[in-house]
Amino acid sequence: MDLVVLATPGHLITLAQRGFARLSEARLKPLGFGIGHLPVLVALREGVANTQRDLARFARTEQPPMAQMLARMERDGLIRRTPDPADRRSSRVALAETAEDRLPDAIAALLAGNREALAGFSDAEAAQFVAMLQRVIANLDQIAGAEPQAAGGRGGGAPADDA
Repeated sequence: MDLVVLATPGHLITLAQRGFARLSEARLKPLGFGIGHLPVLVALREGVANTQRDLARFARTEQPPMAQMLARMERDGLIRRTPDPADRRSSRVALAETAEDRLPDAIAALLAGNREALAGFSDAEAAQFVAMLQRVIANLDQIAGAEPQAAGGRGGGAPADDA
């Protein structure tokens, strides 16, 4: 078996993503959040999106999974939906007070996890690492014909901010 494939960027990024996801889930669960909630919460807080369609686009997911997640988030009191006055078939999504209150702690926990994961990196190395990941993501988007993301990467934060 050719072990070189296990040292490719794609494989190593996948392993890093899994590690970040485990770390993030462990730190977010006590706050009532999951890692999948973060793009929605950030988009709503920053005013970047407020419809299911726009949230799905921002989070880079399809609408059916976004609809399911929004239903769970509404059930858990993290968001509230109101009818869209311009389009009765649609609704506007907003952060519930509970989510607004907990979001700063969630962000702090994720940023602390990133600092721990990047232990031994200088500030310049960490910034370069993030910039390189953003370039890889942009290249992959171009290959796939996807819409390019804003400078922060997925979910409005730098890729390394997901944990």
